[in-house]
Amino acid sequence: MKKLYAPLFEALKQHIAGRPSSFHVPGHHYGQAISKESLEDPSFEAIREHFQSIMKIDVTELSATDDLHHPEASILEAQRLAAESFGSDETFFLVGGSTSGNLALLLALCEPNDIVIVQRNVHKSIINGLKLSHASPVFLSPELDPAAKTGTVPSLAALQQALERYPEAKAVCLTNPNYYGIGVQLAPYVELAHRYDIPLIVDEAHGAHYGRHPGLPESALQAGADAVVQSTHKTLQALTMGAMLHIQGERVNRARIRDSLQMIQSSSPSFPILASLDISRAIMDMEGPRLIERSLAEVDMFNRWICEESEYIKMIAPELCKAEAARNEEYDIPWQYDPLRVLLYDNSERMSGFELQQRLEQHGCWIEMADLKMAVLVMGLHSSEKEMGKLKLAILSINQQLSTKSDERIPTGERPSPDIQLVYERGCGRVAEEPVSFNRIGHANRNIVRIAIEEAAGEQSAEMLVPYPPGIPIVYQNEYISTEIILSIKQLAAAGAKFQGAQDQSMRTIAIYSK
Repeated sequence: MKKLYAPLFEALKQHIAGRPSSFHVPGHHYGQAISKESLEDPSFEAIREHFQSIMKIDVTELSATDDLHHPEASILEAQRLAAESFGSDETFFLVGGSTSGNLALLLALCEPNDIVIVQRNVHKSIINGLKLSHASPVFLSPELDPAAKTGTVPSLAALQQALERYPEAKAVCLTNPNYYGIGVQLAPYVELAHRYDIPLIVDEAHGAHYGRHPGLPESALQAGADAVVQSTHKTLQALTMGAMLHIQGERVNRARIRDSLQMIQSSSPSFPILASLDISRAIMDMEGPRLIERSLAEVDMFNRWICEESEYIKMIAPELCKAEAARNEEYDIPWQYDPLRVLLYDNSERMSGFELQQRLEQHGCWIEMADLKMAVLVMGLHSSEKEMGKLKLAILSINQQLSTKSDERIPTGERPSPDIQLVYERGCGRVAEEPVSFNRIGHANRNIVRIAIEEAAGEQSAEMLVPYPPGIPIVYQNEYISTEIILSIKQLAAAGAKFQGAQDQSMRTIAIYSK
C-alpha cells in the first residue's frame, strides 16, 4: 500500500519531536506563551484547546525547517513533488493565496506600458497586478455560457483579433473556471497564443482539483498553459491562503518569478500553511481519485433527489448545461462544468440568490456566495451523506415556505432585467479596443468628490467597486460610469451584495474625479 509522504510536514514533526527550546520568533514559542504556566486563568483553556497544537509547528526559518525564498531541503522537495503531482515543470508554494501568485506573475512578465490581453471579468488581484506593474491591459469581453448565463472566457475569435492587433503583447491572461465552476477547454486558446509566441497565463483559483479524476474537467496545465495559479485551499485540503503557482515551458522567466515572489510574499511565511500544501498534495497522490469518486457520487445523488423531490429549488446541473450548449448552434466553445460546484435557484422566481442564501444559513448551511439569481455551493472532497442530508432538509423547509408564499414573482425593481444581469455577468460588458492605463501617476493629486449614484452617469470613477464574492470589479478606478452600471449597482446593493473598495456600503453615493 502506498504510504503518505509529505517531506515538509515530516521535517516539522521531526523538529518538534526533539523538544526544542525556542529563543527565536514567533513570540508564542511553540505555544508555550499560552500554556497553563503562562496564563493560569481557566478562561484561556478554550484558546489553548484550539491554538496550541497548530502553534507547535508554527516556526520560522531554521536549519531544520528550510527557507521558502531559498529552499534547499524539505520545502524544495515538497515543491518538486507538487510539480510532479500537478504536471508542471516547476511549482512555487504561495502563502498569500492566489492573489500573491497573480501579482507575482504580472510583475515578472510586464514592464511599464507593456500590453497584456486580459479577460474583462478577472479577479481584482489581476487588476492590482496590472496597477503594480504599470502594464496596459487590452480588455476582452467574456462570453456567457448557454445555461447558467455566467461570464466565462472571451471567444477564440475575440482573442484572435486582439492578437492580430497587438502581437507585441507580453501575455494573455484568462480566468478559468469562473466562480460558478463554468469554463472552457483551454487547449485551443493556448495554441492560438503560442502561435504568436505569447505566454498564456491562467487564474485557475477555483480549479485546483481539475485533472485529478476522469469525471472532472481538464486542468489548465494539461491544456498547455504556461503559468497557472491555483487556490489549493479552495477545493483541496490546504489551509486558507495556501496556493500554488505552476510554471511549464520556457515562455515565463522563472528567475523573474522568484524575484517577484520575494517582493510579494512575506519574509516570514506561515509554516502551517506551507505544511498544509505539502499534506494536500500527498493526500491527493494517495487518496485523490477515491475521494473525488465519493464526492461525485454524493453530488449526483443530490442532483437526482432535487429533480424528484424539490418543487421550487432547482439545480443547474452540469449535464443539463452540456445539453443546452449542444442544442445552441451559435456556441462553438468547448464548455467545461465542475460537477462539484452546485448552483441552486428558485424556479418560481420569487426568491433571489441572496434570499436563498439567507434561508439556507438559517438552517445551518453556509454557502460560498450568492448573486441576483443563484446560490453557489462548493462541494468539497469531504461531501458526506450526513451533510447532504442536512442540506436536503433545509431545501425541503424552503420549499414549504415558498408553497405558502404569494404566487407573485419578485417585483421588477428587485429582479434583474436580462440587460442589467448581462452587464454584471460580463463585467460591465464592454470590450476596450485601446489599452487602458492603470498608472496611478497623474491621478494622485486629482480632486475627488462624492456624488449621488443616480448622478454619476458619464463621470470617471475614483474608486474600484468589487462585489464580493466573487471579487470581480463592476467598476474600475478611472473608468467612466454608464447608466447600465448604475442600475446594476443599485440592484445588487438592494439585494444585499457587499462592495469591497466602496466607502459608502449603501451605494447611495460614489467617488468620482471632479472636472
